Amino acid sequence: MIPSGLSHLTIRRATNNDLEAIVKLVFGVLREFGLEPDPAATDADLQDIEANYLESGGLFEVIEDPDGNLVGSVGIFPIDENTCELRKMYFTPAIRGLGLGGYVLERAVSQAKELGFTRMVLETSSKLLAANRLYIRFGFQPFIADHLARRADQSYSLDLTEVDSIEANA
Repeated sequence: MIPSGLSHLTIRRATNNDLEAIVKLVFGVLREFGLEPDPAATDADLQDIEANYLESGGLFEVIEDPDGNLVGSVGIFPIDENTCELRKMYFTPAIRGLGLGGYVLERAVSQAKELGFTRMVLETSSKLLAANRLYIRFGFQPFIADHLARRADQSYSLDLTEVDSIEANA
């Protein structure tokens, strides 16, 4: 259940009709933290949400306020048949710090398991302090990735076969 105080928000599967709003949200949050959007490489997946996420066995969701404004996003991007990557989990400042990040992460991990993935990885920046604390609290472990996006300096991995109840870890 969405945390109390945020029950007015709606989470739904994204479509390509949401592309403009998703890009605006993601690039805005990146710039807020001094990170550069990279539409030609790291963020190229945002050019076609349906093909890059939904049709390839992953998932991309958006979070909207009652007026239909996009206030958050999260993606599960398939890497291979066992591994997915948590991508584009960003929220507007107005909804940060209210427990939504934990809820969305728990939901994403649960959905990744339902989709058949056994491992979730992610890349992030040390500038995103609250996000990094959340990942560690949920049991993600640092690992050395083969490569990192230019704006990322940290990578984490979670063995989904060892996750019974994410809520117990949070």
